[in-house]
Amino acid sequence: MCGIIGYLGFRPVGKILHSGLKALEYRGYDSAGVAVIEGGAAVRIVKDTGKVDEINSSLKFDSLEGHAGIAHTRWATHGGVTQPNAHPHVSCGGAVAVVHNGIIENYKELREDLRSKGHAFASQTDSEVIPHLIEEGLKAGLPFDKAVLGACARLKGSFAFLALSSANPSELMAARNESPLIVGVGDNEFFVASDCIPFLDYTKKAVFLNDGEAVWLKAEGGFEMKFFDFKSGRQIMKEISEIKWSASQAQKGEFEHFMLKEIMEEPFVFKQSAFQDELVLKDFAKGVLDAKDAFVVASGTSFHASLVGRAWFKKLAAKDLKVVLASEFALDSESLSKDSLVIAVSQSGETADVLDCIRAAKAAGARIFSIVNVVGSTVDRLSEKTLYLNCGPEVGVAATKSFLNQLGVFCLLAFAAKGEKVDFAELGVFIEQGLEWNREKLKELAKEFKFRDNVYFLGRGASYPIALEGALKLKEISYIHAEGMPAGELKHGTLALIEKGTPVVLLNPPDSSFTHALNNGIEAKARGAKIIGVGVENNENYDLWLQLPKIENPLFYPIIETIPLQLLAYYSAVERGRDPDKPRNLAKSVTVR
Repeated sequence: MCGIIGYLGFRPVGKILHSGLKALEYRGYDSAGVAVIEGGAAVRIVKDTGKVDEINSSLKFDSLEGHAGIAHTRWATHGGVTQPNAHPHVSCGGAVAVVHNGIIENYKELREDLRSKGHAFASQTDSEVIPHLIEEGLKAGLPFDKAVLGACARLKGSFAFLALSSANPSELMAARNESPLIVGVGDNEFFVASDCIPFLDYTKKAVFLNDGEAVWLKAEGGFEMKFFDFKSGRQIMKEISEIKWSASQAQKGEFEHFMLKEIMEEPFVFKQSAFQDELVLKDFAKGVLDAKDAFVVASGTSFHASLVGRAWFKKLAAKDLKVVLASEFALDSESLSKDSLVIAVSQSGETADVLDCIRAAKAAGARIFSIVNVVGSTVDRLSEKTLYLNCGPEVGVAATKSFLNQLGVFCLLAFAAKGEKVDFAELGVFIEQGLEWNREKLKELAKEFKFRDNVYFLGRGASYPIALEGALKLKEISYIHAEGMPAGELKHGTLALIEKGTPVVLLNPPDSSFTHALNNGIEAKARGAKIIGVGVENNENYDLWLQLPKIENPLFYPIIETIPLQLLAYYSAVERGRDPDKPRNLAKSVTVR
């Protein structure tokens, strides 16, 4: 949810922090701030509510001097959207500054204990206890690194935080537990951030912190980096990884929005979902088939892709996958055993609910496989085997190309389970046709949707999850209420909501579901609905036809159906004056429960 960035090096820190916060905007936020060590030994705090550029325009934090600083974009969880609740937070004397992502579960007890020792608090946040805990350690005579490690030992919950001290102006400390944190290692400079995008322009060398780990960075007398297990206090060794993404992949280029750019990349990036290690793919498929119980845990868009994957596995390999929302896995986890397999699906590899499922599965002795986009993410590192989406960084909050590549990976996997290979080259052409054929129709339809309050998406079989995904995309970025459902369920209640002019998007590919789905659409049309048919051929019952290319294997239609629905959501958001890249109240990577 929140984003954090820290820098220690030779460059002017204000500009680094400003560009870093801009790169983290896609994660969602309501306030932002920076802490910089200026003039050798003074911590300067600049923070406010609003957008990064608005705050910088009024407070000019990009001009701050110094070579050590931390910054934060906040998404309110504890305490309202106010200037005092914005990060960074400081200790009583202002000598220690901290930015934090996550939730400190025992903050109330810590706050009361600190108050009894004379500490005063300026905000309503859980995060503010951290600088005060560090201050307590410093007052007890501990060096900065030991004071931070001591503070970590008292915290319960999820956290990733960065800390500066005016008494140690050439040092930066960071710690992580159940919230992502990456160290960027440059030439005579260090970066620490929630993800790698803020520092890709400067270095592709990175160290991924695991839960229970901290890093101490120093610039004085040569650059130095030490890692610790903060539970035991002992020093540990970590490997430096090479990030494959480029900074240009995380830029909009000629496009008005990241979402449109990422949709238009799909014909190319979809084919990259097939770039898997053949041995890993084979072993992954065998693991699924051999498992007594194979669970798939996912959230949001990843859940919808997993439902399509279930349909493909059932059809191709006669294997039933139990697809469960990660946030609702508690009941199913009671039946886990060493003979179970849990497949974790997450674009970011940092989804808190998915990580909880993995921990429950490990406790039961189950095997863990995963499908993720971010190499080296927590889900990836906790998994025995991983298949990667290979779609590059996705900046828009609404998942588009990552969803398509999740479908690609599930398709590849289901065919592998059957002992067959699949060629995605032709599918790339069909995706491109899907982008071109309906664009003008979709722009006109979006103008109509501008004045609609409700839209319904219907599908049967493997098209039902695509209906769910189409509805999710429309409501999350255009703020139009949308509902996806099995077409056959319309008559069991929702038909009462259909009135003259109600838009109904009917997914109607030429497979075994065609006639039944069409009849369900006709039922809605008889009650006044406007039927938007998504299919290979036009039909007299459609009020508007969105054309799909004809595909030899009908199993692939869920992939192609996705394209017009993503564009419809995008154009509807733009028509209504919404920012499709940054929908209100939502974050790209949900790292809190």
